[in-house]
Amino acid sequence: MPNPLLTQEAALKQKTTLTPLQIQEIRILEYPTVELEQRIEKELEENPGLEVGSDEHEENNNEDDYEDAVNPLENDEFDLNEYISDDDTPDYKLHINNHSSDDKQEEIPFAVGQSFQEILKEQLGLLKLTNEKQLAAQYVIGNIDDNGYLSRAPESLVDDLIFHANLSITDDDIKEIIHLIQTTFEPAGVGAKDLQECLLLQLQRKPQTPAIELAIRILTKRYKEFTAHHYQKIMERLSITEEQLREAIAEITRLNPKPGNACSTDGYATTSIIPDFFVINDNGKLSISLNNGNIPELRVNKEFNEILQTYQNQQEHSKQDKNTISFIKDRIDSAKWFIDAIQQRNDTLMRTMRAIVSLQRDFFIEGDEALLKPMILKDIANITGHDISTISRVSNSKYVQTEFGIYPLKFFFSESMTNDDGEEVATRAIKNQLSEIVANEDKQAPLNDDELVAALKEKGFAIARRTVAKYRQQLNIPVARMRKIF
Repeated sequence: MPNPLLTQEAALKQKTTLTPLQIQEIRILEYPTVELEQRIEKELEENPGLEVGSDEHEENNNEDDYEDAVNPLENDEFDLNEYISDDDTPDYKLHINNHSSDDKQEEIPFAVGQSFQEILKEQLGLLKLTNEKQLAAQYVIGNIDDNGYLSRAPESLVDDLIFHANLSITDDDIKEIIHLIQTTFEPAGVGAKDLQECLLLQLQRKPQTPAIELAIRILTKRYKEFTAHHYQKIMERLSITEEQLREAIAEITRLNPKPGNACSTDGYATTSIIPDFFVINDNGKLSISLNNGNIPELRVNKEFNEILQTYQNQQEHSKQDKNTISFIKDRIDSAKWFIDAIQQRNDTLMRTMRAIVSLQRDFFIEGDEALLKPMILKDIANITGHDISTISRVSNSKYVQTEFGIYPLKFFFSESMTNDDGEEVATRAIKNQLSEIVANEDKQAPLNDDELVAALKEKGFAIARRTVAKYRQQLNIPVARMRKIF
């Protein structure tokens, strides 16, 4: 018997969904320059209808027709002229013509160095270990992160080696290997399980002066008090003077908390920023260009058009011919879509960058952060006519090269607040003032949040204490107690 409480009814609902092509267009829009180059290389490999090059005719740029032609498999009377013209395929240039023919692109040489892991493995070759321990040591090194830390416990490493590498290894063997890495490998501190051990390993390799010995005692016995900056407690518990504490802290602050960063000589060990835009200041006249240095010009494969024209001259088409024509048409349509999507990306990026430069012109002329105006995504959306989400995608992971340095596009966006004079100022200006106040404060008596509120008010910025605390956290400025220095 059906349940009377359960009923079925039909209902119509409207729901917005994105097609696969729209999703691809969004992804292409989000790509920074380097990722776009990789995406183009992939498309060139996968789609034979796309090729590198430009055509002689550039006047027919409006031939991006995406109307669905009749499928030859469904209709014997389809006409090839519906998607192929008698003229050559038009030029779909991706480059912006902002360079003269005399300009020469120079390649910047770089040296290929060694990665952090490679340096550690080279040092491993200097140790006299059995084959099994060599393999185990390589596995241990593979688990050391780029900062130089080995966060995994010896027991878990042993389990992995036994079950996955079939190595007969013991906990003591792994601990011996870790000890060798910690005491003999460079840089000092590598292989530590945490920051405390990393600092101690570095101190233990130094000449044991009274200051070094005291620093080791502090990190061994009073590490929590040290990280909390409870220096008075440390002096009382260890019965030391303020001068002794100063010397010990000075030794600790000279240590490297991330030894792996200092070890790699690989040019790619640190993130390389490739600008997506160039803004050039020529005596107050700002010019904007896209960084398309390694992005090739693309066009639809001419051979595909020639093949289609050959089939067009035939009176009859077999089923195999129709299958071939369908495949070629699909590849041509895909190539046209891809070229158009990249052109649309470039147009959107340039329109967005022009709007940013227009609103922040004073900064691009002078390079002074104090000249940055309040600007949010909606401001740029109103100027360009694009949706706010589109502006957000454009500004994400994109950089601009100026004569004052390279900046992420997000750098130019900032909310506004009103100062005592009734003028709107960017929150970045307030943060800069906050950073300056903290930098110039008395480090033996640092300002708390209430005192920072008063200091900002004297400079014309009346903001709440919770806002000061939020800005302080965003600037990675610790609380007053943590900023105190003896």
